[in-house]
Order: sequence, then C-alpha cells, then structure tokens
Amino acid sequence: MAWMMDTYSVSAGYSVHGATTGKPLAVGGSNGWAGATSRGMVLAALEAMRQKGIDPAGASVAIQGFGKVGAHAAQFFADEGCRVVAVSDVTGGCYRESGLEIAAIQEWVGCGGTLDSYDGADQISNAELFALDVDVLVPAAMDGVLTGQNADTVRARLIVEGANGPTSPEADTIFADKGITVVPDILANAGGVVVSYLEWVQNLQSFSWSSEDVDRKLIALMRTASHSVWALAYDKRIPLRLAAHVLGVGKVAEAHQVRGLYP
Repeated sequence: MAWMMDTYSVSAGYSVHGATTGKPLAVGGSNGWAGATSRGMVLAALEAMRQKGIDPAGASVAIQGFGKVGAHAAQFFADEGCRVVAVSDVTGGCYRESGLEIAAIQEWVGCGGTLDSYDGADQISNAELFALDVDVLVPAAMDGVLTGQNADTVRARLIVEGANGPTSPEADTIFADKGITVVPDILANAGGVVVSYLEWVQNLQSFSWSSEDVDRKLIALMRTASHSVWALAYDKRIPLRLAAHVLGVGKVAEAHQVRGLYP
C-alpha cells in the first residue's frame, strides 16, 4: 500500500498519503490496525448479546479460525469475561468446557505448534466445533463453511460472522427457522474497514491519533452501526443481514437523490 501511495504521489507531484490505506506508520498509516477487524467483531457480538439477554460474563464462545481475526478475537472475548471454550483452524482444534487459556494457545501456535497437538485441552474437529452447545459461534476463517448440510447441527444462540460470507443462503434459512440470530459479515467484520476510514481521515488532516483515540472512535462507530441495524430489524421485523443491506443501500440512494444528477 505504501508503494501504491508513492506511485500516485509521484504522478501528482507531491505526497498524497490519503491515496491508499493500510500503510505502515512511517508513511501515514494508522495506529490501531492490529486486531481492528477482531475488535469490531467482538463489539458487534457484545451488542448482539445485550439484545438477546446474554450476559457476557461467562458466556460460552466457539471460534472457527485462529488466524489474524480469530486469534485476536479469542483474546478480546476473554478480556470481556467470556468463556472461549473452543478454537480451531485447518489442522483441527481444541476444546475445554471451563475455558481455554488463550494467551498460552497463541504462544503455542506462535512457536510452531498446531491446535490439534496442543496438550492443554481436548482435541476437536471443525465439524464438532460447529455443533457445540454455546452462546456464540464465530466462523472467522473461510467463506461457505455453514451450509445446508451442517446448519441443522448448529446449536449456538448467536452466530457472529468474522469471515466474509461464511453462511450460505440455505443455512441462513435454517438458522432463521431454528431461532438462531446471525450477525452478518457486513456489520460484524467491519472493524478493519472502519480503521481504514479513520486512517484516511487522519491523512486528510495531516494528523496521527494514538491507539487509544482510534479505539474510542472504532467503538463509537461500531456501536452506532450495531444499534441502527438492530433498530431497523426490530422495526421492520426482518433479519439483521437484510437490515444491514437496507441501511447501506438506503444511505447511498439518499445521497444520490440529495446530491442530484449533473449534467
């Protein structure tokens, strides 16, 4: 992203830091990038828990995917008092009913260990993780992992989409019939995009905010978005996924009409 910014700047004849986002700090990047998607996802999950009357303190969470989204999210959930009982990746997973030691698992994986060989918990497959009786299930790896073939096995009260498109339309229908609430990817994993926007704003102002400032703004924006989506879903009696898209498309349509067409 720094190279793209530099190329654009050379063509413009001066530095245009806002041409791209996701840059290193040395060339106009933003503090708060690490874990931004995970942080936003946990904020969306906490709002969903509040709406569904689930106390985060001790709430059980299972996370499929232990990469840059899932690993950070596991720690953020634990920091909020949740009980992360299972995590998994392509190698397999681990499970402990009383809750996993996330920092220890992160250290294990960071030193080259695999989740299926971690000896501090029981081994579990991805299929078994999806079927766990938990408060929150987080698919945070690949798309298309929750389908019409395995949706019936899911027993979570909430599904929070950390990955892009992890739930098929068939699975969505099954979850709706079972009363399982799905917090859609367009809302749940928007934290990275939010911080990308905040980087652009800083570039326009030729200013750099602290990690604490960025986090406060991320929290405010994610909470506002979550409240808006939930309010519309309740008002129109529609799923959260549809409510999120209605709001997004509606904002673009309203701006288009207000701005007008010229020429």
